[in-house]
Amino acid sequence: MNRTLALILAAMLSLLLSGCASFAGIFPQAKTIDASTLAGSTAVQPYADWPREDWWQELQDPVLSGLIAKAVDGSPTLQAAEATLTRARAIANQAESALWPSVDGSVATTREHYSERGTTPPPFNGTTQNVNDLGLSAQWQADFFGRNRENLKAALGELSAAEVENRAARLLLATNVARSYYQLSRLLAQREVLAQRSDQRSDLAALVERRFKAGLDTAVVLETARGVLPENARDIAALDEQIDINRHALAALTAQGPQALDDLAPSLPAVAPLALPTVLPADLLGHRPDVVAARWRVEAATHGLEATKALFYPNINLQAFAGFSAIGFSRWLDVGSRQFGAGAAISLPIFDAGRLRSLYRANAAQVDSSVASYNSTLLGALRDVADQLTTLRALDTQLARQDEALASADRAYQLAVRRYEAGITDRLNVLNVETNLIAQRRSAVDLRARWIDARIGLINALGGGFVATDAPPAVASAPQALPATH
Repeated sequence: MNRTLALILAAMLSLLLSGCASFAGIFPQAKTIDASTLAGSTAVQPYADWPREDWWQELQDPVLSGLIAKAVDGSPTLQAAEATLTRARAIANQAESALWPSVDGSVATTREHYSERGTTPPPFNGTTQNVNDLGLSAQWQADFFGRNRENLKAALGELSAAEVENRAARLLLATNVARSYYQLSRLLAQREVLAQRSDQRSDLAALVERRFKAGLDTAVVLETARGVLPENARDIAALDEQIDINRHALAALTAQGPQALDDLAPSLPAVAPLALPTVLPADLLGHRPDVVAARWRVEAATHGLEATKALFYPNINLQAFAGFSAIGFSRWLDVGSRQFGAGAAISLPIFDAGRLRSLYRANAAQVDSSVASYNSTLLGALRDVADQLTTLRALDTQLARQDEALASADRAYQLAVRRYEAGITDRLNVLNVETNLIAQRRSAVDLRARWIDARIGLINALGGGFVATDAPPAVASAPQALPATH
């Protein structure tokens, strides 16, 4: 009898398998870009230990370090990123729970009046009784085809991506604080130069007025000299506006009120030498949190596709229950009130009007989308690093030339002062020469500020000290192997 039953079950299973839905002909199309073919030589290692994760400490500015710490502690953006990470962790835990059996307990009591003419046998028909149940039930989905395991891997991929994106949010916040801080430094330095120019132009206007009264200059020259005074005051007022707005922005970044940093007056740091590579080392991409997160998204989407594939195969559920059931309390827990049982259920899709194929095709498209997003992030990261390196190289050259121009303007000014003191030339010549010196100082301030900003931009482009230490699990069915990270 058992042998006959086994043959019948085998025959039924064969029929089910022959008629089940198929995912044939559906697969991802996109391929990941091999970063090593784009990034240049891996032999160049100028950034093996740079930047550090606390890169702002190298700038040796305790005020900036304090602002970054305050921003990290109170930023709503980071709080939102942390909430996203917590949610991803909970989803991963939920996916892991599907691998294990579930056990439920129940206890119920119901007051029920039985029909006299219903199916309830005597002596209970026509009476009102308490129906009591107490039991335990267990269920387990036998994951023979790996659906639950692939769902767990997909959830872990999303969790890893969320963890990396949390780090990326911290990096972005720190770089934004530093950039805003040194932008404020630039504006204050520019205002100081404009204040010098205001004094110089006031002296020039006063001198021209005396020359006009002495008949040495025309009214046109006098009006021209006077006209630059309100122009300079206008420029100072515009800078004051930018300074206040910048302080408000910096206060918001550090989770403070708009007026909290009204007295903040940072200075531009000195420009320090920085070795720059001639090619882009490929391993730098392992230090980019956005690239690593996009890589994890591809892994998660690939495992999600594998989980969907398992839906095409039989689903086997094992169940068991045990407990007590009785009418009335007096014999509820008697031996005769025991009930127990066990069973198995097998289900397999045979005809679903293309629902599973559509779902599988949608998930395959999700893999393609994730791969495309990874490729776009990878290319954007390479461009970002290349742009920052190009800007820094160009600024190094511009700063060297600007130093020469500033030194020349300063020498010319000193010579003009000595000639004036010797009585060879007049004060007007000194003031005219000083105009060029002030203009060169303004250019020097702008270039120094741009260099600091580009240095911070390069730190951000290189990942700000982020290092991916945990490699994702290998997936044989992935569209293409992703480049290794560190």
